[in-house]
Amino acid sequence: MVKPEVLSPAGDRESFDAALSFGADAVYLAGKQFGMRTASKNFSPEELKYACDKAHELHKRVYLTCNTLPRNADIPAMPEFLRNAADCGVDAFIIADLGVFEMAKKVAPDVERHVSTQGGIINYESALAWYNMGAKRVVLAREMRLDEIAEMRAKIPKELEIECFVHGAMCVSFSGRCLISSFMTGRDANRGDCAQPCRWKYHLMEETREGEFFRSRRPTAVHISTTPAICA
Repeated sequence: MVKPEVLSPAGDRESFDAALSFGADAVYLAGKQFGMRTASKNFSPEELKYACDKAHELHKRVYLTCNTLPRNADIPAMPEFLRNAADCGVDAFIIADLGVFEMAKKVAPDVERHVSTQGGIINYESALAWYNMGAKRVVLAREMRLDEIAEMRAKIPKELEIECFVHGAMCVSFSGRCLISSFMTGRDANRGDCAQPCRWKYHLMEETREGEFFRSRRPTAVHISTTPAICA
């Protein structure tokens, strides 16, 4: 039986240090751009260099999230961002967008490329396609069942690693691909700024009964913290 890698998120230097102290084999985190958790403090270039150096001293790894779906205006800043991260010593980029994946291959070829859960991978053919493009690891959609993961493991090359969430928040949409936040608040969920309106409490009003509200009796969703792990 292969021992899985325990991977922990870190939104700032304090949580990064805590993750390593409590036994994480690797940590994933974001820089000041292109990460899906803009509410966190995240890491400046100097902090990222510190994180990589400290992790490597302890024989642990750092994965940088570049998993937003960037718009045209975001693209010019991406090559320098990836190069600087590679210079800091990150072990892998976690990427959702195909264009960013190909860009990382060109500008930072020595850094592993992992496909984010935002990629919505739910079958072995999709995993194989990413592997053939150079992915070292696929982070599976959180909607997958254990038996589906086992079937995928059996039908993909052993060199392609599988990462899956041990527990975490489920999205009202599929793997976080949603426009509700953008529509209601102007905050783009696909660029790390989701306002989570799907978790707000609502009252229902029927069209012909204006002013009569059917009150919600239960919360619309349950949120729990996110900690993924790797299935070899």
